[in-house]
Amino acid sequence: MDPQMLRSTFAVVERRAEHAVTYFYAHLFRQEPSLRELFPGDMRPQRDRLFAALTHLVDRLEDPDLPAYLGRLGRDHRRFLATPALYASVGTSLLAAFAHVAGAAWTTEAEKAWTEAYAHLAELMLAGADEAVAAGEPAWWDADVVRHERHGPDLAVLTLRPRRPLPFLPGQYVSVASPRVPRVWRTYSLADAPRPDGTVELHVSRVPGGVMSTALVHGTAPGGVLRLGAPDGALVARTEPGGQRAYICAGTGWAPVKALLSEAVEREPALKGRLFVVARAKELLYGRRDVERLAARLDGLSVTYITSAPGHPKDQATERLVQSLRSCVHWSAHDVYLAGPPGFVTEVVEVLVELGTAPDRIHHDALPPVSPFAVRPRTAAERLLGPPAPLWHNPAARAPRTGAASWGRREGDDRP
Repeated sequence: MDPQMLRSTFAVVERRAEHAVTYFYAHLFRQEPSLRELFPGDMRPQRDRLFAALTHLVDRLEDPDLPAYLGRLGRDHRRFLATPALYASVGTSLLAAFAHVAGAAWTTEAEKAWTEAYAHLAELMLAGADEAVAAGEPAWWDADVVRHERHGPDLAVLTLRPRRPLPFLPGQYVSVASPRVPRVWRTYSLADAPRPDGTVELHVSRVPGGVMSTALVHGTAPGGVLRLGAPDGALVARTEPGGQRAYICAGTGWAPVKALLSEAVEREPALKGRLFVVARAKELLYGRRDVERLAARLDGLSVTYITSAPGHPKDQATERLVQSLRSCVHWSAHDVYLAGPPGFVTEVVEVLVELGTAPDRIHHDALPPVSPFAVRPRTAAERLLGPPAPLWHNPAARAPRTGAASWGRREGDDRP
């Protein structure tokens, strides 16, 4: 691939990002009308995700882990019934959209670079899908809802029983689909280590305007059936026995941390570690009973609960966490496992690095890129007054905004 050519072309396309993705889907559905039924009715979140994914790929062209990432992506896309023919149609429409919006920048050289790059990326994704098929892995797992517990008006804990064994590592997440929201998938962390009875647990906080989280919290009951995608994620145990570690979670970020601690109870009950459980208000500490149960079996685990003070803004919890972290010592000797809303994770990572924790010892799932449409200028006047930095050249520009008020999530960010 020619990274320089790909990035220079993408720099032009990005200036008309919304127009590019709208043209892409219009071209795709006009050429292949039958593909429309594979996509959700509301295409706005889908358009956002497409360009965020493209930005992510362009930024990682030289990353040695890119082939493995694309292999997992291809494995995961089997739940969308993706075929080689679909990949070919998507490639044709993507190049057509780029040519349409890039204007004079779409040279013969640019077209050649993007044609070859897309063919290579699609090949890696298809290879990942083929490997999953050869291993006997289904495109998805049907799972029966056996329990649905509410914790307040907007949070639920779901216990599911997959109809086929679901192999996963504690701390991983799965994509979830509900018949109440056709053709929509969202990711949620699995909240336990593998259980003898094969059940799994999801913690779901309803996101205002979030169609899937609303369906799972308010529209799901025992006896229902959900679909689960293949488990994935980077928040898995990495610390050698005897090593020091810290766990920091906010909101339903408690789910993957609960899974990691459940695994430690069985494998390393003498672990030495710190646990910080953060909530915006005391009544939102829904997992306290499980925290105390696990802490009773892990003698070396110290637990700190952090919430906003009564009558104070809910975002004060983040400030109080930072103060608590600064009061602790020897952060350079700890592995840290971190889960919560993207803005929260970004802010805590910055603090931990400042306190001496090596970045490669801070473990969390990849943060979703900020919507290019939510933060980019929408008019020529806005662009003139505030020309944006190219997102693909500065990864920090894509990170969620930091600060104590960074708890919010966009529609689609239903996973902690």
